[in-house]
Amino acid sequence: MFSSPWIYFTDSILRAPTIGCMLMCLSAALVGVIAFLRKQSLLGESLSHASFPGVIIGVFISGGLSLGNESWMWLPIITVAGAFFSALLGLWLIHFLVRKTKIHSDAALCFILSTFFGIGLTLASRVQFVYPALYKQSLGYLYGQAATMTDVHILIYGILSLMIIAMVILFYKELQVLTFDSDFARSIGVRVNIIDTIVFILITLAIVVGIRSVGVVLMSAMLIAPPVAARQYTHRLWVMLALAAVFGVISGFFGNYFSVELTNYLATLYPTARLAFPTGPMIVMVATIICIFSLLFAPERGLFVRLARVAYFRYQCLCENILKAMWRSGPENGHTIAQLKRFQTASSLYLRFILMRLAHNGWVERTSEDFYRLTADGIHRAAHIVRLHRLWEVYLADYLGVGAERVHRSAEEMEHIITPEIEQELTRLLKDPKTDPHHQPIPPAEG
Repeated sequence: MFSSPWIYFTDSILRAPTIGCMLMCLSAALVGVIAFLRKQSLLGESLSHASFPGVIIGVFISGGLSLGNESWMWLPIITVAGAFFSALLGLWLIHFLVRKTKIHSDAALCFILSTFFGIGLTLASRVQFVYPALYKQSLGYLYGQAATMTDVHILIYGILSLMIIAMVILFYKELQVLTFDSDFARSIGVRVNIIDTIVFILITLAIVVGIRSVGVVLMSAMLIAPPVAARQYTHRLWVMLALAAVFGVISGFFGNYFSVELTNYLATLYPTARLAFPTGPMIVMVATIICIFSLLFAPERGLFVRLARVAYFRYQCLCENILKAMWRSGPENGHTIAQLKRFQTASSLYLRFILMRLAHNGWVERTSEDFYRLTADGIHRAAHIVRLHRLWEVYLADYLGVGAERVHRSAEEMEHIITPEIEQELTRLLKDPKTDPHHQPIPPAEG
C-alpha cells in the first residue's frame, strides 16, 4: 500500500526533499514561461551546464575553509553562490560572442555549454582526490540528489523562489510587453536592457534552485515542460504563468512521491534486486507526462481534440454535400446508396451511417429498403447550402472580378463555413442577387 501524501509534508526525512523540489519546480516553471515565449528555451540548457564549474569551485572553497558535512548551512550557500556566478559568467560570454564576434546564438549557446561543462568535469576530477567527501556531494548537483536535502535547503530555495515570484509580479507589465513585442516596448519607453537583465537573472536563479534537485543534465526539462503544458490551455500570460506554476508544483510533489513509493514497492517484490526510481528523473517524468497529456487532450490545442474537430467538420461537410446532391438531382426523387456514391468518395457503410444521422435530424426519410428522400426540412436545409454556394460565386465573380470558370471550387469550400452574419452581409453587398455567374437561380433566403 502507498503511504498518505500528507506524510511527505510532516515526516522529518521526506519533508525537505518534497518541499524543496516543489519550490524548485515552481520557480523553474515561472521563468520557463518567459524563456519559452521568447524562444530562448536552449538558454536554460546552456546555463545549467555553465553553472557546474561554479559548484566545483564552491566545493574547493568549502574544502579550503575546512567546511565538511557538519557545516550544514555554509556548504550549500557557498556551492549555490558559486553556481549562480558561474551561470552569470556563462550568460555574459554568450552575449559577448553573439554581439562582438557576430556568431549565431545557437553556436554560442552550444560553445558555452560544452566548454563550461568540460571545465567543471576537469575540476571535479581534481576534487575527487583532494576532497573525496565533498566530491560526492558535488555529484548531487550534476545528477540531482533530492533525497539528501535538509531543511536548510528549504530556506535557501524558498528565498530564491520568493525573489523570482516578486520579480515576476513587480515587472509583470514590462515582461508582458517585452515578451510579445520588443519594438513596441522600446517605443513606449520600456527599459528593455534592464528588463532583459532581470529576465536573465530570473532564469539563472531558477537554474541554481533546480540543479540540486534534478541535476545539471535534466534541469532544462523543468524550464520547458510546465510552460509547454500550460500553453495548451490558454492565450493569456498570467493564466499561463499560474498554470505552469501549478504543473511545476505537481511535478515536484509527485516526482518525490512516486520515487519513494515505487522504490519501496519494488523492494518488497524483489528484495535482492536493489531497484530504485531516482527523484530527479521521476520529477522530469511526471512533468513530461503532464506535458504529453496536455499536448494530446487540451480542450483547444490538444492533438486529439483538433483531430476530432477536423473529423467532425468533414462529417458535417459530407452531410451537407449529400443533401445538396439530393436536392440537385430532384428534391422529390428517391436516391440509392449507389447513386449517392457517384457524388461522394465515402464508402457505402459510411454513407449509410450519414444517411441514418440525416434521418435522425429529420432531413432525410427512408422510403424503401434502398431509397432515401429529402424531407421538407431537408429541402430547406439543402436549398440554404446551395444559396450559400451561389452567393459566394457571385461575390467572387461580380465583386472581386474572378472568372466564372474559377469560382466553383472556392464556393465548394466556403459554403460550409459561411455564418449567418456573413450571409446577410453578402446579401446586402450584392443587393440580393437572383442568379449566379452560371445563370443558375439562387434559392431565396429563409424566413
